[in-house]
Amino acid sequence: MQAFPERWKVSAPELIAETFSSRIWKVARDGGAVAIVKDLKPFDDVADELRGEHYLAWRRGQGAVQLLDRDGNRMLLEYAGDRLLSEHLAEQGDDAATAIAADVMAKLLSPSEHTPPADLQPLRERYVSLFRAAKADRDAGRTSLYIHAADVAERLLADPHEIKPLHGDLHHDNILFGPRGWLAIDPKGVLGDPGFDAANMFYNPLDRDDLCLDPRRIAHMADIFGKTLDQSPRAILDHAIAYGCLSAAWHREDKNAVGEDRELAIAKAVREVRSRY
Repeated sequence: MQAFPERWKVSAPELIAETFSSRIWKVARDGGAVAIVKDLKPFDDVADELRGEHYLAWRRGQGAVQLLDRDGNRMLLEYAGDRLLSEHLAEQGDDAATAIAADVMAKLLSPSEHTPPADLQPLRERYVSLFRAAKADRDAGRTSLYIHAADVAERLLADPHEIKPLHGDLHHDNILFGPRGWLAIDPKGVLGDPGFDAANMFYNPLDRDDLCLDPRRIAHMADIFGKTLDQSPRAILDHAIAYGCLSAAWHREDKNAVGEDRELAIAKAVREVRSRY
């Protein structure tokens, strides 16, 4: 039987997911309410998860699940529900899902009277793998999308629309519907231009390349998220190009050629749409 802190007063743990970074348990609280326990494993990027925990504590349930308590590297979390935005997309269509994502994004970026965590990761630090990939290509005399994306990222970093605490990993499987409506889960805790939080949406769902490569969909997302964040569609597309190549660089470092090629293909499609503005 999995043991959790007695003060949590939880029972009937059910392991519902396990990733390289954590085990996720559904538990029953006193009175019958459901909660989630996220039990972090020791791994290289555990600081990413801990920054996310601090971000959740700061948001206090505004747009995201509530952090109810923590015990070392274990978090007791509000139950967000079991309906993924990707499932809603499959049933109600992509435009409906994009509207929901925009609403969640707006809530996550709503003002807070509380002081943000001090350990949020600056966006420049987040982009280190992209800059490393671009430098390798420059040094090898190659012209590549990595170099273009790194230049875009440098421009965005030099002139941010504004700087705010960000979720850092917003996508269709990190937005769920439950008792309090649509909520975000699993933040990374980043600090920078809000356009970054729109960028990953262009590359998701992961099994819907038909959507991710569709110019109409790319332009629609840029318009909707631009209005949400009070930015131009061009700026949103720039964030999407930079983020997609960052994600590709992560895949390159993990020696995942399939993942790298996918992200680069979508980034090229986004760049093509961007060239029309």
